[in-house]
Amino acid sequence: MTTFDTAPRSTLVASNLICLASMVIWAAGLPAADLIIPHMPPVALTAARALLAAAVLLPVWWFVEGKAAVLGANWLKGAWVGFVTLGLASFFVIIALRYNDPVTVAIVSAIMPVIGILLECVADHRPFTRALAIGLVLSVAGGLIAVNGAEGEVRFGIGVLAALASVALYTWGSRETVKAFPDLTPLGRSTITIAGGAIVATLAALADGVLRGQWPDWAAIGWPEFGGLAVFGIGSMAVSQLLWIVSVGRIGIGAASMHMNAVPFYVMLMVFLAGGPWNWGQTLGAAIVVTGAAIAQGLLGGTRQ
Repeated sequence: MTTFDTAPRSTLVASNLICLASMVIWAAGLPAADLIIPHMPPVALTAARALLAAAVLLPVWWFVEGKAAVLGANWLKGAWVGFVTLGLASFFVIIALRYNDPVTVAIVSAIMPVIGILLECVADHRPFTRALAIGLVLSVAGGLIAVNGAEGEVRFGIGVLAALASVALYTWGSRETVKAFPDLTPLGRSTITIAGGAIVATLAALADGVLRGQWPDWAAIGWPEFGGLAVFGIGSMAVSQLLWIVSVGRIGIGAASMHMNAVPFYVMLMVFLAGGPWNWGQTLGAAIVVTGAAIAQGLLGGTRQ
């Protein structure tokens, strides 16, 4: 179980920086996904993304921790947790990206801290302190400011429902990844769930192709599309998920999920670097989100009570 109030301040700062890095890398995968999404059915893309991530992490896990750690892990449980966390959640985010732009999908993720805090309070009996309440309010407020700062409108429909489902499943699965494998390192936890999810997703993709003819449009996929898939799978899943599980294990799913509300800013930053406009509304929203996460963990205000 994560210890919420006893971690040294320096450890909390480092853990939050790791979480921030995870969010930045994950955000980079959203625009990159636009390159490959039109050419691959959602189930096939989910499988391809997970397979790429597993192909990177499995050899690293084997090399770093040895054969015994890999073969002795509970792969059945890993397949189940991975299917929910990275299979179903990834499938729904792909559906969401088909119907909405990346900024809108990132904005919907603002609900994640609420789900994360609720999980900790109910399942882990975390006390709902004043600092936690302030941090949660600021996190949600920062997300709302990012919504107002985003161009266009967030229309409630299939895309938004899919994004909400993805966030709920991913939040539960992230916590379960830490809780279900207490004897594994963050590298092992991340790898077993990604690889387990990849196996299930691949079987589902093959069935989808055979039964419904849902195969990738290979003729339309070139190096730019493969590059987008690589960023979406290796960066936005393998690297980002590893950093994410490290941070969840250290600061808990509630505090870690607050960082998700800064993702609209990171997406906007990617767009800006590609030649798009700078958005001060999303910049302010990100600053408020980070402040809220710091207050919730006692990094500002001097108390965690």
